[in-house]
Amino acid sequence: MSVFVLLLGFPGVGKLTIARELGSLISAKIVDNHWFNNPILRLLDEAAPLPKDIWEYTARVRQAVLDAIAAYSGPSANFIFTHAGVEGDERSARTYQQFVDAATQRAAVFVPVRLLCAEEELARRVSSPARRDHLKTTDVETSRSRSQQAVVLDIPHQHALTLDVTLTSPSESAAAIRDHVVACGA
Repeated sequence: MSVFVLLLGFPGVGKLTIARELGSLISAKIVDNHWFNNPILRLLDEAAPLPKDIWEYTARVRQAVLDAIAAYSGPSANFIFTHAGVEGDERSARTYQQFVDAATQRAAVFVPVRLLCAEEELARRVSSPARRDHLKTTDVETSRSRSQQAVVLDIPHQHALTLDVTLTSPSESAAAIRDHVVACGA
């Protein structure tokens, strides 16, 4: 049986860092949300604001990757995905559903994990200059605003886990997620 772990959290929370730690614990391939976003975002002028409809193109890339996983990956292959989903945002909910549908198609155990972090720590993490090289946001004010006005996507699911990673190392967070995945029967 395979598992699809979806790490949900605001930019800077540590989704990719935790995914890398978790990947070694459960022998999983990591598919970061920037794999879908960057092929499209790299085509745009960095100084211009992002066009509203740009995310429809990244959704197509994501769907192509998920279709390829469903069609060609081994039946016991595990995957860890990352997504910066926001509660109440229709696009975030559609993205979440793409992952659920792909897991269902593969008969994989789907485990959504919400990663939460205190505002000040999130602002510190998002400001890392290394993030810019990967087309990740480094805007501290946007991070603060998001923390104050939005909530990480929270769609009820039998295998859902919410984990506050403010004071937890990536390896400790990954171990907690691994234990949860095992408890879910994967």
